Amino acid sequence: MNEQTQPATIRVFIALAPPDPAKEELARKLRPAYGSHPRMRWNRVEDWHITLAFLGELPVDTVPLLRAPLAGIAAAHPSPRLALRGGGDFDGRVVWTGVDGDLEALYELAADVRTAVRDCGAVPADRPLRPHLTLARARRGDQSSAAEIAAGLAGFTGRPWDAERLHLVGSNAARSSGPIHYRDITAWPLGSGDRGEASSAPPSAAVPYGSARPAAGTAHDG
Repeated sequence: MNEQTQPATIRVFIALAPPDPAKEELARKLRPAYGSHPRMRWNRVEDWHITLAFLGELPVDTVPLLRAPLAGIAAAHPSPRLALRGGGDFDGRVVWTGVDGDLEALYELAADVRTAVRDCGAVPADRPLRPHLTLARARRGDQSSAAEIAAGLAGFTGRPWDAERLHLVGSNAARSSGPIHYRDITAWPLGSGDRGEASSAPPSAAVPYGSARPAAGTAHDG
């Protein structure tokens, strides 16, 4: 029997995910755009996330070192109350919706996450946090769709929600030309005060994060 060779590295980021009702509310707003812009590369609703730290390709052996520090950070930070709001585009190609609400708490959480991963020897992408969800990417040569979709989100204001978990997420981005898929490696409840409890998925499990199960952008999401 041939054993499948496991990659020596994994593409990793740390994120929050909106609850299903918040995602469904935004998906309803986007429904006309889904029909009028079918050639856009739309992200799956279950994959929507707010990236706090993008770590890129990490050695597989490094990932377990992140668990204890991130568990402690999640336990120590209360759930920020957030809302999805408005929209925009990066470079006329990437469509996003913004994040509003308790941004001070969100920035503090992200700062602690980035410090923790540096202490573990990982190097997060060196760019300021700009909280958003990446929704879609335009195909090469499409100069107008992203701006049109973003304009349609200008008046959108979603209902507030509490971020429930801090997610350590793996992705297959840059490994194939097919669709990008994400899976939870581990997720920790925010504000639990229990530094040892987490929801984990085995490395091979394709668990969509941000779903109802315990599991869960910059233009460089995952």
